[in-house]
Amino acid sequence: MLIKHPKFGLISALLLTATSSFTVNAHGDEEHAKKSALFVNVSSAAAKVVSSFHTALKQGDKVTARQLLADDVIIFEGGGVERSADEYANHHMLADMKYLSAINSDLLEHQVFINGDMAYSVSRSKSHGNYKGKEISATGMESITLKNTDSGWKITHIHWSN
Repeated sequence: MLIKHPKFGLISALLLTATSSFTVNAHGDEEHAKKSALFVNVSSAAAKVVSSFHTALKQGDKVTARQLLADDVIIFEGGGVERSADEYANHHMLADMKYLSAINSDLLEHQVFINGDMAYSVSRSKSHGNYKGKEISATGMESITLKNTDSGWKITHIHWSN
């Protein structure tokens, strides 16, 4: 049934314009308030394990880096996967250590969330320097999960991307 009221078209157009403009107006040029702090729980025991792992890699300390990983850690990086701490220690860890010792990284944000014996860490960093003759300038993202064991917090999963 068609409505043949003379103002129906005008009213319909106004309603359509009003409702469709909400999405445009919802994201104007205003600066959005930060939804969360950039550094959260970074002094927690779980966060200290993450920081110690980074320090061990940067300093080439294979023993400490290996000790902070759970035996069955799963590491995703660059489309690849390593399925144990030993596999990582004997395969990709040394390359990561060489790379990290050659560049500088600035931590942009780091949040650690703890729920009982589980924790997860998310961070972003800006890396810059020169590695193997190539200028490096990259923003990296890292997600780490940890489990609190009888011997302290252990890293159970890492996902690196940049």
